[in-house]
Amino acid sequence: MLETMPPVGFGLWKIPRPSTAETVVEAVRAGYRHFDSAADYANEAQTGDGLAEAMQSGLVKREELWITSKLWNTFHAPEHVELACRKTLEDLQLERLDLYLIHFPIPLEFVPIETRYPPEWLHDPDAAEPAMKLARVPLHETWAAMEALVDKGLVKRIGMCNYNSALIHDLMTYARIKPAVLQIEAHPYLTQDKLIRCAQGYGIDVTAFSPLGAQSYFELDMAREEESLLGAAPVMVAAQAHGKTPAQVLLRWGVQRGMAVIPKTTKPERMRENLAIDDFELSAVEVAAISALNRNRRFNDPGVFTEAAFNTFHPIYD
Repeated sequence: MLETMPPVGFGLWKIPRPSTAETVVEAVRAGYRHFDSAADYANEAQTGDGLAEAMQSGLVKREELWITSKLWNTFHAPEHVELACRKTLEDLQLERLDLYLIHFPIPLEFVPIETRYPPEWLHDPDAAEPAMKLARVPLHETWAAMEALVDKGLVKRIGMCNYNSALIHDLMTYARIKPAVLQIEAHPYLTQDKLIRCAQGYGIDVTAFSPLGAQSYFELDMAREEESLLGAAPVMVAAQAHGKTPAQVLLRWGVQRGMAVIPKTTKPERMRENLAIDDFELSAVEVAAISALNRNRRFNDPGVFTEAAFNTFHPIYD
């Protein structure tokens, strides 16, 4: 298995199930070796089919891949963590994950796999007034169960998504196995300087989801077209200077800040484009100009979407 997470990964969020397997094979063919999955993406079985096909056809070996998945909110209780992990491993057709992350610091009441999978956010979608149902599970108990997965050889590394600095400081006081990775939303409109510095100060690697900013959120009505970073002046200036696309500049900006990035696309030409960012370097002036775009604009904010979509106000960022 890989010892270092490849800096550019392939994000599987919102990849349609009917085309997921084919997309994964095409991504492997394009050169991707880092795949970012999650139970909640509802396409892990299809992702597993794609990975299996890529390996069986000789395109790639298992030891050349870095596979990440995530523990969903309804499986936070210690007795459910291994259950969730084994379901993910079964779907992905793998014996071990390279990295397993707590998806959100939001414990929800357990929903049996045979009842509904993935369970998503609503406890009972058919209720008269469907809503989230919070569970009384301390995060330290969930982390201890994650550590047990490492002990059993089911996962190589563990980490967390969507934690703030206070939760990281707290985690580091009790973690027997230290987190390997923090995954957060990060792009020039949300630079997250303090949080990234906090994580890296503890020796925790950082992965940026939504590294292109608003692009993933237009279809969800969670971002406006005018919020696209692809047309931002400092990005376009750098793109022209280096003969690269704005998307390549945004990904390079993330990598130069010491993060891994996980863009998502279903188009083979975009797959190759997103990988081709190691043959140029942004200057300090260019990095600073792009970073100055920061407006603390968070597109993926539970404090907004849980109330709008799931009748439950549950912020995790102040």
